[in-house]
Amino acid sequence: MILTAIAIDDEPQALEVIRLHAARVAFLDLKATFTDAFEAMAWLQTNQVDLLFLDIKMPDISGLEVVNCLPKAPMIVFTTAYSDYAVEGFNLDAIDYLLKPFSLARFVKACNKVLEQKTLRSDEEPDFLFVKTGYDEEKVMLSDILYIEAEGNYLTYVLKNRKLLSRQTMTELQQHLPAHQFARVHRSYLVALSKIDKIGRQELTIAGHPIPIGASYEDTAATIRAKISQL
Repeated sequence: MILTAIAIDDEPQALEVIRLHAARVAFLDLKATFTDAFEAMAWLQTNQVDLLFLDIKMPDISGLEVVNCLPKAPMIVFTTAYSDYAVEGFNLDAIDYLLKPFSLARFVKACNKVLEQKTLRSDEEPDFLFVKTGYDEEKVMLSDILYIEAEGNYLTYVLKNRKLLSRQTMTELQQHLPAHQFARVHRSYLVALSKIDKIGRQELTIAGHPIPIGASYEDTAATIRAKISQL
């Protein structure tokens, strides 16, 4: 199982420490780092990760405020030089609290805690969701979804034997889908990883349908292959 993560800290040196430590943890995939918390929050609007390494004391907005602003926050490991914030951090259900400067061993211990939580949560994940179609809501098994196409504020669920049209945005939907089973590969497409038949450099194929891979998305062909290998 792979943990995906980003890190937010206004000090570039602190981010470099996290990058170096993360490179030593085989099951950790550090997607990006940010010195600007608002840029990170914007990134999280269109991307999902399991874990957020988050400094608490930052200019303009604190790490505690960042968590409260996110509609669905990832698991949190706070990183800070100030022990005074520990109680507040754990009140926000943080998985761990790393007091700077922290060692590689302490960093790995925190990552192991997060991995354990992800394993527990994945065991509890529902295998269906309800899709609103007009005034009704239809139960859709996750295993029936091939891919989902967005057009404006509407989504078309392409299933094994039918299609469903729902008034919903892709960002809203991503909050309800397990990230290890689905990937957004384009501004207008989200795919079921297990249903991919062919992967090219700029497109993939599901049930004979070509789907473009957007250049600006994290889930490039190489990343998709890595995710599929973890299924």
